[in-house]
Amino acid sequence: MNSFLRPIYDNGRSDSLAAHMRRKRFALFRQLLSSVPRPLTILDVGGQQRFWEVMGFAQEPDIVVTLLNVDAPDVSYPNFVSVTGDATQMTQFADGQFEVVFSNSVIEHVGAWAQQQRMAQEVQRVGRRYFVQTPNYFFPIEPHFLFVGFQWLPLEMRAWLHSHFNLGWRQRVPDRNRARAAVGQIRLLKRQELRALFPQAHLYEEKVFGLTKSFVVYGGWVAHEQVASD
Repeated sequence: MNSFLRPIYDNGRSDSLAAHMRRKRFALFRQLLSSVPRPLTILDVGGQQRFWEVMGFAQEPDIVVTLLNVDAPDVSYPNFVSVTGDATQMTQFADGQFEVVFSNSVIEHVGAWAQQQRMAQEVQRVGRRYFVQTPNYFFPIEPHFLFVGFQWLPLEMRAWLHSHFNLGWRQRVPDRNRARAAVGQIRLLKRQELRALFPQAHLYEEKVFGLTKSFVVYGGWVAHEQVASD
């Protein structure tokens, strides 16, 4: 199953389903961004420069992208800034400091519900607008371990599987405690939970064969910029 799904989910392959959905998602983001006056600042929570290179933002002189990560990522363009920080405590930034806060598949990694609440609050505090994507808890294929229904299994079963097998993008972790911590760190969100985290947001659903694979919530944009139905 893993060997079959990896090419479909591989963002590095331009012909993969994941890459197609990412391009479509970024087209939505560009459409929203097109009416925002330049120059502008973007904070990418948990992102890498490579993503923005692929999406064509590498050398736009009127857009400055700040990349926030636990370990500061490398940058090689003058309009990119790399900083170290915690998505749940972005105390180095002032209220409304950025025109836009962008985050792609990060909020499911910050820990339990309380940590996800703090990240959502910080995103909405430091950004005048935001655009946040995350996988859907109810989509049958778990996107990190590429295992059908993995997220629905009890924690100990997930830890056992992770300690015995290479799953998706994750190598086997023989130590059970480390395996338990690794699987417990990922908490996929449900639609109603995302609504609770971002109550003022528009919600866009990314679908595969009629099933919602992931969600995008975006808010702070003027009313006529709503380009996807709730």
